[in-house]
Amino acid sequence: MSKIGEGAVIHPMAVVEDGAVIGANVKIGPFCHVGPKVTLGDGCNLLSHVVVTGRTTIGRNATIHACAVIGGDPQSIHHAGEETTLTIGDNCTMREGVTMNTGTTEGGGKTVVGSNNLFLANSHVAHDCQLGDNIILSNNVMLAGHVKVEDRVILGGGSAVHQFTRIGRQAFVGGLSAVSYDVIPYGMLNGNPGVLGGLNVVGMTRAGMERAVIHQVRRAFKQIFEGEASARVNAAAIRDDYLDCPPVLEILDFIAAESDRALSSPFRGKS
Repeated sequence: MSKIGEGAVIHPMAVVEDGAVIGANVKIGPFCHVGPKVTLGDGCNLLSHVVVTGRTTIGRNATIHACAVIGGDPQSIHHAGEETTLTIGDNCTMREGVTMNTGTTEGGGKTVVGSNNLFLANSHVAHDCQLGDNIILSNNVMLAGHVKVEDRVILGGGSAVHQFTRIGRQAFVGGLSAVSYDVIPYGMLNGNPGVLGGLNVVGMTRAGMERAVIHQVRRAFKQIFEGEASARVNAAAIRDDYLDCPPVLEILDFIAAESDRALSSPFRGKS
């Protein structure tokens, strides 16, 4: 039997399979289908024609619009039907046609999405992706498998992200961009192929970062990407100069971390 929380409203034309856990005050509209291994947190709202399937857990107060499919099997040729998971935090909105897949065994078995995220129409989150909080995926954004997106990132409409790519905190990716390489925190990338054009100064300002700190980050950006050595060598060389500037240290740590992808730069992708 399903567990139905107090105040939940399920439309008579919806299907909630035995075993599902439905939180308090959840609304499930007509022609929705909720699978037997799904957990919906308190206050979730499935408008109509929504499919939530797989071993999927959705936090509180999610709003899911028509024709979204959340928790479908991973689109991986290696997937052989193993049970894997999708976990979504609180206060996320998934607009029409959004798709999110569960993980794969070789990728750790988990797709994880944080809280307070907005997924616009027809955006896709593939298997084993790891997303932070306060992220916006605009219409038709495509995340391939194993992508990591940190907090407060914005991806413009139609942008596509290569598998295993990392996108750092508060980066901005322009519409229709091809993201083939890692994007540093606070970076701004545009184009196909994607070119790191500078810093997301508007986003940094809106987040309350002081002007003096932004100037420090700008100076570090130039030292990293315009120095004589490689970006990684340059980043390591300047670390001691920025021990009192957390945003710069965040960029330096991101560059120093192990990654399956190279680093986006102002020069990579230019002819």
